[in-house]
Amino acid sequence: MTPAPPASPAGPPGLDLERLRGHLARVRPGLVTGALRGRLIEGGRSNLTYEVGDGTARWVVRRPPLGHVLATAHDMRREHRVITALHGTAVPVPGTVLLCEDGSVLGAPFYVMEYVEGVPYRTAGQLAGIGPGRTRRVVLGLVDTLVELHAVDPRAVGLGDFGRPEGFLARQLRRWGGQLAASRGRELPGIDALHEALGRALPASPAPAVVHGDFRLDNVLVDGADDTLRAVLDWEMSTLGDPLTDLGLLVMYSSDLGLADSPVGTASAAPGYPAPAELVARYAARSGRDTGSLAWYTAFAWFKLAVILEGIHYRHALGQTVGAGFDRIGELVPVFVAHGLTTLQEG
Repeated sequence: MTPAPPASPAGPPGLDLERLRGHLARVRPGLVTGALRGRLIEGGRSNLTYEVGDGTARWVVRRPPLGHVLATAHDMRREHRVITALHGTAVPVPGTVLLCEDGSVLGAPFYVMEYVEGVPYRTAGQLAGIGPGRTRRVVLGLVDTLVELHAVDPRAVGLGDFGRPEGFLARQLRRWGGQLAASRGRELPGIDALHEALGRALPASPAPAVVHGDFRLDNVLVDGADDTLRAVLDWEMSTLGDPLTDLGLLVMYSSDLGLADSPVGTASAAPGYPAPAELVARYAARSGRDTGSLAWYTAFAWFKLAVILEGIHYRHALGQTVGAGFDRIGELVPVFVAHGLTTLQEG
């Protein structure tokens, strides 16, 4: 892996280390024993994540992106709540240290959690470095962790009111249809047909569970020595809902598009990465859930990612988003639409 950049004593943008140290001294006396240094952890997709340390111990700080507008889209209380609730269950999550909703400290609400050592595998190249056998073990462990998450009784851990499971799928489909309407800037053959077909074939949801919302290999940390999963991260989309949406998304992420630089990652192209059908079979066997309608959930995942990518393309075309590879995103959207249609038809 590429070595982490040196931490800054002044703090990266969005992280005022002096204010943070002062707040920690007031709320958790004795926690910090020296001057803080911090760095931005790269790879986050929405909320900002920082590593902070005092030379003796390390922690992680999560806060909304700079200049965020919608507080509900970057709800620190929600993330902190679900991680705190799951700590102590079979789902590996960092321990939480504190939640701060006082915007005067860092300019936005934030929370602090324990630092967990681990490797985030994001590419086929990274997995190739550990070999097919270990790659297989890592990915099957990912499925087993998803089973453990969906086995948690929300009421038993204080999450009984964490979401609105009734009508979850219909509400999700409306939400992403609305996102598509907000990003209309060109003709996109097939995407309306996919949206409508999903609406006509809504499956009956199983009993609700805690849903991660973006469960994928590069949102977990893996022990570099024994390949066990050390922590599940990035809970910003978590809620109570249909657990098969997590599985459908994982299947979509595990499908090899044959692209050298795919926006859903290249990990699934690594030797040893189990086929999606094996992942589904393992989940079904270990969870006892009926996965017979999983084609719908996987097609919905393709639709959702197509909408997300089209939104990026739309903003890039307007000059509102810059970044490496954003100029090619638009070409990939039809690929996701086609996969969604094919998946739904073959299911």
